[in-house]
Amino acid sequence: MTEAPDLILHNGRVTTLDPKLPEVTALSIVNGRVAAIGSDEDILAHARSTTRVVDLRGRRVIPGLNDSHTHLIRGGLNYNMELRWEGVPSLADALRLLKEQARRTPAPQWVRVVGGWSEFQFAERRMPTLDEINAASPDTPVFILHLYGRALLNRAALKALGFTRDTPNPPGGLIERDASGNPTGLLVAKPSALILYSTLSQGPKLPIEDQINSTRHYMREMNRLGITSVIDAGGGGQNFPEDYDVIWRLHDAGLLTVRIAYNLFAQKAGAELSDYERWIGMTEPGAGNALLRMNGAGENLTWTAADFENFLEPRPDLRPTMESELEPIVELLAENRWPFRIHATYDESIDRFLTVFERVNGRRPFETRFIIDHAETISDRNIERIRALGGGIAIQHRMAFQGEYFVTHYGAEAARQTPPVAKMLSMDVPVGAGTDATRVASYDPWVAIYWLTTGKTLGGLALYNQENVLDRETALRLWTQGSAWFSGEADVKGALRPGQYADLAVLSADYMTIPPEEIRRINSVLTVMGGKVVYGEGDYSALSPPLPPASPDWSPINAEPNPASRSAGASGTAAGTAARACHDGCGNHCSLHGHSHQIAWNNPLPVADPRLFWGALGCSCFAV
Repeated sequence: MTEAPDLILHNGRVTTLDPKLPEVTALSIVNGRVAAIGSDEDILAHARSTTRVVDLRGRRVIPGLNDSHTHLIRGGLNYNMELRWEGVPSLADALRLLKEQARRTPAPQWVRVVGGWSEFQFAERRMPTLDEINAASPDTPVFILHLYGRALLNRAALKALGFTRDTPNPPGGLIERDASGNPTGLLVAKPSALILYSTLSQGPKLPIEDQINSTRHYMREMNRLGITSVIDAGGGGQNFPEDYDVIWRLHDAGLLTVRIAYNLFAQKAGAELSDYERWIGMTEPGAGNALLRMNGAGENLTWTAADFENFLEPRPDLRPTMESELEPIVELLAENRWPFRIHATYDESIDRFLTVFERVNGRRPFETRFIIDHAETISDRNIERIRALGGGIAIQHRMAFQGEYFVTHYGAEAARQTPPVAKMLSMDVPVGAGTDATRVASYDPWVAIYWLTTGKTLGGLALYNQENVLDRETALRLWTQGSAWFSGEADVKGALRPGQYADLAVLSADYMTIPPEEIRRINSVLTVMGGKVVYGEGDYSALSPPLPPASPDWSPINAEPNPASRSAGASGTAAGTAARACHDGCGNHCSLHGHSHQIAWNNPLPVADPRLFWGALGCSCFAV
């Protein structure tokens, strides 16, 4: 080491993910990169008067987490407006939060609960009713999004939207009506979620100054959870370049605290090829820098390829015209060496996509990566086809939120390999992990890592056999080194070794040793991105950079603890409820549900043949 270190961290348990030196106690940082790793004695010997030295006090350190599929750019614009139900232990608490926020929210703004929760996290094990929502907020519009399947609106929201008995159902969606034909407030995706997203988009937006503030707070929340990089998968209504103005302003002001690689999402049905022809003339993969860079096309390449992931409804069949619309787009991208990604939930859809990719590759061999996103029901055959074409698979924890519904619809046996993550890894396909936040799943990576390492849903339902549950180091690799492949940055991020970016998180608990149920309550106490502290709390709060209060002043962020702080509390939390939802003297630990016996007591049996559900190899909740 020739230059004096800018920062030294010592007296820790540093998981490097470097096979040559997998765990050390100290590391040094120079010019935003890891300079050296090793023992306290070796690293501290290089400290100079200009070096900041931080005592880790024995804490676990990991490489910064990298969400390979999320929607930070869109989510940041709305974060300060949204009431989060993550970590709320009961429906009664959720309705109380809704009522309090309705009182704070001025007209014409809405109260929005958008993603990150499941009714199975609640002690009551049920959804809120429309009557309860109307009682909690009689005058302020309320929009509550539940998974990919439905939205609940109160009467004030129906009035604000102008929904009446004469409002027609949109294609692929249903407006539930009462006996008189009037909308009740329930919107149902059948199976298209466009009815949900198009309705949400009609709500008031924040002014640009508040959108900037909101995005800063959302990135701070990412940092507080140990995230230092994301890949943004675009989204409907997220037009390039106009809807990237906020994130570029933050970049130019030096205020980005998360590295962002972004994909460009085709916007208008029937004009997708034109979108990509225009964008190819405007930008190119890698345009930008290490903090903000263009990553290619997708996740939507053409709307006819959208296989909506609503496990409450039957699998959708893609249109016969899909191939003819997808193929020229893929050929254009291949000719211009653009990486691309495509949303693909079901194996039947993946099979058709890969046939198109193989045809194009036969004429114009792929020279860069492509990504299959989600892949819950992918077959071994199609995993092999992806590997042969040089592609990768980005997986998310959507089953942690929808697992109960998948089991109800397809059966417990089908769920055991949904998605088949261990099989993907054994077949040597690049795999990256993420959340697909925020409209359905939580942005909290520790909920996703909990799912990967336990195989359980938020409600405690054990989905997988041990063969499809990952060990903790493998799960961490998917969230670091695995995800780095998906932005073409595996050589510079994902491990703590000399030459790689100094992106890291010092954890609130030792991820490698704590009991499994405590994993989803982890957060970072010190997060470093590019050698600079971007978040600190407790012993490290003095190192944390300042952040202005959330704006507008009625934001839920100012009134409620953030979700991970909420779930890091004492025993009354959602995590605690899921881990132990029965009486204290219970000696029966069900092989499917643990101590969350209400899943069996209060819900229909999630199999076609009830005889397969009960017993020593299935549910034994009846024995309590």
